[in-house]
Amino acid sequence: MADFTSSGWSLYISIVTLVSIAFCIWLALVLAKGRTPGSQVDTTGHSWDETLQEYNNPLPRWWLWLFMITCVFALVYLALYPGLGTYQGMLGWSQKDQYDREVARVDKVVEPLFAKYLAQDIPTVAADPQAREIGERMYLTYCVQCHGSNARGSRGFPNLSDRDWLWGGDPETIVATITGGRQGVMPPMGAAVGSADDVQNLANYVLSLSDSGHDAARAALGKPKFAAAGCTGCHGADGKGNPALGAPNLTDKTWLYGGGIATIAETINKGRSNQMPAFGEMLGKGKVHLLAAYVWGLSNRPEGQGAPR
Repeated sequence: MADFTSSGWSLYISIVTLVSIAFCIWLALVLAKGRTPGSQVDTTGHSWDETLQEYNNPLPRWWLWLFMITCVFALVYLALYPGLGTYQGMLGWSQKDQYDREVARVDKVVEPLFAKYLAQDIPTVAADPQAREIGERMYLTYCVQCHGSNARGSRGFPNLSDRDWLWGGDPETIVATITGGRQGVMPPMGAAVGSADDVQNLANYVLSLSDSGHDAARAALGKPKFAAAGCTGCHGADGKGNPALGAPNLTDKTWLYGGGIATIAETINKGRSNQMPAFGEMLGKGKVHLLAAYVWGLSNRPEGQGAPR
C-alpha cells in the first residue's frame, strides 16, 4: 500500500468503500422480497409502442444469493488484506514481502551457479558458453534499453562492442561501472571559449585531432583555445582523454553524440551530462560478475563467441 500524504485520504477511501458495500447489501435485501404464489404480477408502469409493457418480476434467488456472497467475500477480503487506506489487514500481507520471498526462493536455487562463476576470472567466464547465455539474458533485461539489442549503443549511449571505453574496458573497471554506475559531466564551455566564431574554430580543431573533415584555417585558430579554455584538464594536451574522469578520446573517430561541426559546437556551448545507474545493490556480486564477463566479451570475443546479435 502506498504511503498517503494525509490520514484524511485513508479515512475517505475506507468510508466510501464500506458504505458502498453496505449499500449493495441493503439493495440486495430490498430486492429479495419474493412474489406471493398466485398473486398478480405488476408491471413497471411504462409502455412502449402503445401496448408493450415490462413485468416487474423479482430477481432470481440464485442471482441474489450470488450477489450477497460477493459482498460478504469483499468484506472478508478487506479484513484480511490491505484495501482500506493504510489498514494492513489481519494477515499482515504485502506485495513487497511476497516479492522478497519469491526473490529469496529463486536466489537459493541459482546462487550456487553464480557462486561457481564468481570464483573464476572474467575472461574465463566470458569463454564459457553457458555463462554467455545467462549473461546475454541479463544484458537483454537490464542493459538493452540504453545500449541496444546489438550492444552498439545510440546517441548518448556508448557502444559496448568496440574497444573505445570512456572509463576503461578492463574487467575490474567494467565490474566497478556496473556496480556503482557512472556520472559523466562536461560543463558548458562556451563562455570560457569566447565568441560563437571562437567556438566554431575550436570545434574544427577538435575534428582535426581525429583527422576528420575540418577547416584547416579555423582549426589553427582554435588550437590555442583548446588549452586556454581548459579542455586539456580533462582531455589532455594530446586530446587522448582520461579514463579516470570519463573524458573521451578526441583523437579517434568514435563519438558519443555525433562528430559533426554543429554537434561538437553544441557540446562545447551547452556541455553534456550522462548517468549510468548503479546495479550492484540490485544484482549482487555474482550477477554483476557474470554480466561484466558478457560485456567484456562483446569487445574481446573469446574463442567460439560470435558477434553480438
